[in-house]
Amino acid sequence: MKQITVPVLAAIAKALSGATVRWVDCEPDTCQRIYFANHTSHLDALVLWSSLPRNIRSLTRPVAAVDYWQGGPVRRYMASVFDLLMIDRKKIKVHNSPIDMMIREIGNTNSLIVFPEGGRNTTGEIGEFKSGLFHLAKKRPDLELMPVYIDNLNRVMPKGEFLPVPLLSCISIGAPIFLESGENKKEFLKKARESVMNLKETE
Repeated sequence: MKQITVPVLAAIAKALSGATVRWVDCEPDTCQRIYFANHTSHLDALVLWSSLPRNIRSLTRPVAAVDYWQGGPVRRYMASVFDLLMIDRKKIKVHNSPIDMMIREIGNTNSLIVFPEGGRNTTGEIGEFKSGLFHLAKKRPDLELMPVYIDNLNRVMPKGEFLPVPLLSCISIGAPIFLESGENKKEFLKKARESVMNLKETE
């Protein structure tokens, strides 16, 4: 049943968002990657995931907040279907941090979709990145870190709305970045944020 549901729901997500994808100075690949994007809508993770080529999205798990996606039977079902990696932001423990969970879950095969701003940003600007992406890069320097700029999804599903409003949106995926030798957290997060902002400027 799940094998049937996933492609159908992926097609619906793409249709509702009207999402088009641009690969800027990079190509689709099944190698392990962390796709990190700006965050303006609850649909961000699902639309980005559904917009990836099928062979890539079968290896990719969106990271999502458990407090939202466990809020009701429909969301719980969607979280199960899309195999969301659920993070409980209220129960973060030193011996089982979200970073450790992500590293453990992806193993040597899977990729992730993350949102370094943390919560959704409805101002239209890209907020400061939290430290999670830096710690992922530090623990797994082999992973390709792919900047993603998602445009217009905050209008597809405005804050407070239950159903999406069909509109055109664009997803731009840029060339990978890496944590360089000697690069500190502040420098790296600034570089990562700017790599997403630069994709906005190239649209």
